[in-house]
Amino acid sequence: MEVHLTPELEVKLNRIAVEQGRDASLVAAEAIERLADHEGWFMDAVERGLSEAGRGELLDHFEVVTRIEKRLLNQQSSS
Repeated sequence: MEVHLTPELEVKLNRIAVEQGRDASLVAAEAIERLADHEGWFMDAVERGLSEAGRGELLDHFEVVTRIEKRLLNQQSSS
């Protein structure tokens, strides 16, 4: 497989590779793997959410805000 990069992206990739002391092709392969893993995770999460919504397992606005506030308070207290 060949991947064609814009000159600007190639410069960025080479800069990262030099900073890390690694081969640019290995850095690119790692970046592509991260993207593929993230996309897989994201699509799974969307499917789970759609399934939950289909079963009527939804949160109202108040519950969402309550959960977010709780997480923020937990993060502040553990800092």
